[in-house]
Amino acid sequence: MTPDYVIVGAGSAGCALAYRLTEAGHRVTLIEYGGSDRSIYIQMPGALSYPMNMSRFDWGFSTVPEQHLGGRSLVTPRGKVLGGSSSINGMVFVRGNRKDFDHWRDQGAEGWGYVDVLPYFKRMETWHSGSSPWRGTEGPLNVTRGNRRNPLFNAFIEAGQQAGWPRTDDYNGEHQEGFGPMEATIWRGRRWSAASAYLRPAMRSGRLTVLRAMARRVLFRDNRAYAVEIERDGKVEQIETGKEIILSASSINTPKLLMLSGIGPGDHLSQHGIEVRADRPGVGSNLQDHLEVYMQYKSLKKVTLYTYYNLLGKGRVGIEWLLQKTGLGASNQFESCGFIRSSDAVDYPDIQYHFLPLAVRYDGKAAVSGHGFQAHVGPMRSKSRGTVRLVSDDPAAAPQIHFNYMSHPDDWKEFRACIRLTRQIFDQPAMAEYRGDEIQPGARVQSDEEIDAFIREHAESAYHPCGTARLGAADDPEAVVDPELRVIGVEGLRVADSSIFPRITNGNLNAPSIMTGEKAADHILGRFQRKAAV
Repeated sequence: MTPDYVIVGAGSAGCALAYRLTEAGHRVTLIEYGGSDRSIYIQMPGALSYPMNMSRFDWGFSTVPEQHLGGRSLVTPRGKVLGGSSSINGMVFVRGNRKDFDHWRDQGAEGWGYVDVLPYFKRMETWHSGSSPWRGTEGPLNVTRGNRRNPLFNAFIEAGQQAGWPRTDDYNGEHQEGFGPMEATIWRGRRWSAASAYLRPAMRSGRLTVLRAMARRVLFRDNRAYAVEIERDGKVEQIETGKEIILSASSINTPKLLMLSGIGPGDHLSQHGIEVRADRPGVGSNLQDHLEVYMQYKSLKKVTLYTYYNLLGKGRVGIEWLLQKTGLGASNQFESCGFIRSSDAVDYPDIQYHFLPLAVRYDGKAAVSGHGFQAHVGPMRSKSRGTVRLVSDDPAAAPQIHFNYMSHPDDWKEFRACIRLTRQIFDQPAMAEYRGDEIQPGARVQSDEEIDAFIREHAESAYHPCGTARLGAADDPEAVVDPELRVIGVEGLRVADSSIFPRITNGNLNAPSIMTGEKAADHILGRFQRKAAV
């Protein structure tokens, strides 16, 4: 039978959307190229560095050489698996700041201010850390906190307070600014991805069909989307829809699919021999991300995870997790954090910290020899903008990704502030008994020029790409979708994923991506109403 809705992409937003549409009684077909998420590397939180570096679960994208980062090409992991990037990410749960969403609204995204999105953040979660009018208690997504048994976690929070910032007991609640416990999508020792929270309940409804295939393009009849062209088992097919098609394929693959379907910058499409259906220059533009560096220190006490960073130690951690779903393997080890302003002139936090009781790269390949710890730190609202572009009209070809990192001069000023403020935090009494020599960037790196050279060589993506199908007013020539998430210039087609973000939000993007899927469902079902102010 022809489904009511066809969704492309079983990621954070796509799973939430599929759940809500089937819950409302609709038949849905969900197209996903990736396979099962039933892997210890995905389900075990402590193994988070593995799936994003495995071709089985990751699309394997990378950027063009980034000229402001010394010509380096940076990896751009995106989930190629049920659950999408929620199955390969660091499981950190950050809603964003209320002023992020008010900025969206003020830039033409009517109905996407904080008062509008808060009900969806509450609807999507079950919060396990107390009671609060700002938090949800009955949603599919379990949100928890680590036990912070390692003394370094609380020492970092205390150091932030000693350096002059407040403590926040819930950065996802009323007050984001400050240092406090970090939250995660982990439940009973397992990764609680969008596949766990939304996809499997939707499949149990009997109204969802998950189709493993490569989406090639959207097909139109009289300017209305009526089918998705797919390839599976070497054959090209069409999956028709009774009502609408929704693209939830990521901020990399969604603009690629739009352009392959004739929606995008007209000149660019014509260069690749693609008929222009809707000339939308915003498709694939406005690409944003968070960059970060790792500030690393030697530890004077042997309390870090380095104790377990060997074959025997990893084996013990893995066995305990397999048998009981407890121990170090049951945590992503991001259990304390901070959100601060770089100066009093900034009206809300523009720097984020993830603290980790180990000195190691995110990919797990370059552990520092000996005990150490680190803070991941970076600016939240870079002014640099990049693009996603086609390299050909071949749907199998990876797109060209150019973030244009650090192309705005303010980015350098903000990053220097990150490094200097981090040193102030680690120089506080709370860290004195643990703090050894600064490993990276190293105490000798002090001047603007020396710090810039360090950033140029060592800054890494935090893996938060977004913005490539921007949400805005229907008459905005740079917008791609209107406030109802309908693609401007065609009918029967919407976008619901991090592509729509007009500007990147504070912190990790999994939570606002899931919120987008939740809210998209109400727009599609005609249920959205502006909510009362809070």
